[in-house]
Formats: sequence, structure tokens, C-alpha cells
Amino acid sequence: MPDTIGDRLRAARKRSGQTQRELARASGVSYSLIQQLEQGTRDDTRMETARKLASALRVPTTRLVSEQPEEGATAATVAQWAAVRRAACGVFDQEAPAEPPTVGGLKAALDATAPLYNAGRLQQLGLLLPTLIRDAETLAELDPAGRSLQVRTMHLTAWLLVQTRQFDVAHDVVERVISEAPDRLQAAAAVNTKGWLLLRQGHLADAGSLAEKWADELEPARMSRATMGELHAWGSMLLRVSAASVRNARDAKADDALRLAKSVSVAMGQEHAPREDLQRTFGPTTIAMKMAESAMVRDRPNEVLTLAQRVPDGGIEASIYNLNRHKLDVADAQTRLRQHHQAVETLLGIMRDQPEWLPNQRYARDIVGRIVDRRRTLTPKMRVLADQVGLPM
Repeated sequence: MPDTIGDRLRAARKRSGQTQRELARASGVSYSLIQQLEQGTRDDTRMETARKLASALRVPTTRLVSEQPEEGATAATVAQWAAVRRAACGVFDQEAPAEPPTVGGLKAALDATAPLYNAGRLQQLGLLLPTLIRDAETLAELDPAGRSLQVRTMHLTAWLLVQTRQFDVAHDVVERVISEAPDRLQAAAAVNTKGWLLLRQGHLADAGSLAEKWADELEPARMSRATMGELHAWGSMLLRVSAASVRNARDAKADDALRLAKSVSVAMGQEHAPREDLQRTFGPTTIAMKMAESAMVRDRPNEVLTLAQRVPDGGIEASIYNLNRHKLDVADAQTRLRQHHQAVETLLGIMRDQPEWLPNQRYARDIVGRIVDRRRTLTPKMRVLADQVGLPM
């Protein structure tokens, strides 16, 4: 492949038979930006812009741009999570207690993390994890029944490491969970987390290939005879296929996967949330939010706000983190429609509910950055948001 984005863009455009002006009209990207990229006066662009160009050229996004991972964790985060990172590698700061852990005790301790998870208390969870990991390791050696709890503990660890952008350790932990999972559904849950990790690292093609492989393996012979857990695993993996595909400008594949996932949610009839894995909910509510997400990736803000009004209320709630991600899509749509006041209020609502979650989202920082760029002066609320998401001065 050519070395620069400009070279790759020019080659793909010529292969498609389009002029620069035709590509500008088809993609919605300015003619001047296309010129700058092809002439080499600009050597990079946003992933969303690359996706628009790729879609108009009918090539994968990764054909045009090199991987654009989110930045990793800050030095402060790495220091704060140092004990967790060591524990994940089998190095514990505390000695094992005189009385060995029990299956019942560890299960109760894991269940007790649910309120912290739902409240977004990431720092408190981080303080608990080293002891939980140590006890889970000990229990797995003493009692075969502890293996599933050990995998559950390490999966929670992997999920939190991805959430806080500690991608290096998260990769090792999630690979271990996949290899040591005692059953296919626990392995599938970890694969889904790995897919999310790959997306955050910008590995769109790898995330899509992994999810497609597992979606094929998880598809039940007959949907009517599948358990809720099996439908949950399959539907969630289909959503991962869709998310990776739409970002890689593979819209037809994304639509097919999302359509099939929706049929799975209809068969389930309600949102399903495994008690032992609260970060994975699936059902009609999740589908409605993911439809809005797909529309936002395609830069259809009006459609996002229309779909947001159709997100069901009541029943088992979707994951709080899926809900927060959905609210970011709403704020992004509002920003693109220049509804800046509404976008700020949406973001402030997330900040009030999940103050530890918001700073870990590059998406939030990008949205606030767009608001700031379009304003001559900032309101006090906008300045608060800029500080919260770490927008550079």
C-alpha cells in the first residue's frame, strides 16, 4: 500500500473513477481537504472523515488510514492502578490471609461490587481488585468450583482496565480469561471485551474478524430452543460485528449484523443482564441505542435524535455504560446540529451521574472540543466540561 494517507486516498479515488470534486460531493468532505490530503499538505485526518471518504469510495476505512488508537492511560492512572496491574500479573502486595477464601465468600464479595459498578465508582473498584484477584487465584488452586469465580474476577479486571485505557495489561488479562474460561459463554463474554479493546485501539478489521468468527460459532441451531444466555451471547457478538463494520465503512455488513441482532432481541422479548456480568446487557433497549450509535458513526445527527426518542423505558435497564455511551451520541448529534445548549446539558448530566467515567472517554473530549471551537466565548458550564474531559488549553 502507498505510504501516506494522501497516496492511499489518491490511489483509491482513481481506482473508483472519481474526480476530487466528485468525491467531495459523494462523501460530504470538503474539496479543499481532499486536495490538501492528496497534495501532502495535510498528513492526517479524523477517523470520522476517513470513514466518509472510504464509504464514498467503497473501500474499508483501514484502506485509507493507519490505525488510530485512543491514547493510553495517563501516568496518574497507571500509578493509581499500580497494585491492580501487579496483581493481574500475579504479584501481590499483601500476603494471603491465614484463613483461605471460600467459594461463598468470594462470590459474595464479587456480588458486592455491583453497586460500585452501577454507580461508576471506578477508583473504589480499583482498590478492591488486588484482594479479589489474590483470593480468586488462591481459591482456584484449592477448589475446582473456584475456577469460574476466578475467570469472573479476571474478566471484571480486564473490563476495568479497558475502561481506564490501560490497554497493555488489559490485552494480557483478557487473553488469559478467554483461554481459561470454563465454558463457551464465559469465553464469548471475554471475546466481546477483547473486541471492544481492539476497537478502542483502532484495530477495526481485527475486531470485525474476531466478532464474525465467534458470531458464527455462537449461532444456535434453532433460536426457539436457545437459552437466554445463548441468545444474549450471540446477539452481543452480532452487535460487535456491526460496530466494527460500520466504523470500517462496511455498511451492508453492519446493517445485516444489526438487523439479525434485533431479531435476536425480539426473540428474547426483554433486556437480559447476567447477574455475574453486569457490564453485558442485551435486548431491545440495547438494540435501540446501538441503532442510534450506528447512525452517529454515519454522521446522521437528525436520525440519531429520532432514534433516541424510541429507546424503551422500563423493564431491566441496559448497562449504565451503554446508556452513557448512548448519551454521548445524543450530545454529538446535538452539537453537529448546533444545539450547543442542549449538548452541554446532556454532557453535564453524564458528568453528574458518572464523574469518573466521563474523563476516560476520548469521544466526550472530541464533542466538547467541537463545541469550544465553534464558540467565541465559553459559558461557565462549558469551561467545567472542558476541564472534566481534559481538553487541552
